[in-house]
Amino acid sequence: MELGRLEYLQALVTEFQVTDSTGNKRRRSLALSVSGISSRPRPFSLAEAKEQVLANLANFAYDPSNYEYLRQLQVLDLFLDMLTEDNESLVEFAMGGLCNLCLDKTNKEYILEANGVEPIINCLSSSNEETVVSAVSTLMFLTTPRSRAQTTALPVVECMLRFSLSANRRLSNLASIFLQDYCTAPQLEEARNLSKHTAVGIPLPKD
Repeated sequence: MELGRLEYLQALVTEFQVTDSTGNKRRRSLALSVSGISSRPRPFSLAEAKEQVLANLANFAYDPSNYEYLRQLQVLDLFLDMLTEDNESLVEFAMGGLCNLCLDKTNKEYILEANGVEPIINCLSSSNEETVVSAVSTLMFLTTPRSRAQTTALPVVECMLRFSLSANRRLSNLASIFLQDYCTAPQLEEARNLSKHTAVGIPLPKD
C-alpha cells in the first residue's frame, strides 16, 4: 500500500515535469490520470493539465502520512518554484500545498532554509483571495524565534493592518489574528505611523 502511494505521487510529479506537445492523446491520458473518473474527458491544454496535477499534489499535502514521500520527491521545491509563475492557478495551488506542509516541523525548517519566506510574502500582493489567505496562514505557521524578523517585517505588518480593515471577513479576521499573536506593540505602532505617510501598499485581493 505504502509503495503504491509513493509510486502514485512519483507519477504525478513526473506528469507535471514532462512538457511536450504530442497532442490530444497525451492530454487525454493526463486527464484520466488526474481525475480517475471520466472515461472520455475533454482534451486538456498543457496549462490545464499542470494545474490539475499541482492541485492533486497540494491535496495530498493535507495528509501527514505523505510528508516523507513529498520531501523525497522534492515537492516542496516544486511548490516554491511555482510561486513565481504568471499562472495564478499554479500559484494558488502551490501556496495551498505549502500551507498544508508547513504544519510539520521538518517541512517548516526546510522551507525556511530554502529562503521560502520572501516568495511567500510576495504572494500577499496576489489578486487571488485563496492565495492570499494561504500566504497569511503560512507566514503564521513559519514564524519562529529565528524567522520572526522576516515573517513580521515592517511591510508585512503594514499589509496585515490593511487586510484587517478589509470588508472580506475571512481575510480581516485572519490578519487580525496575525497582528495580535505575532506582532509586538512597537511593530504595530511603527507600521501605523508609516501608513499615515504613504498611500502605497500591497493591494487587497479581489472578492
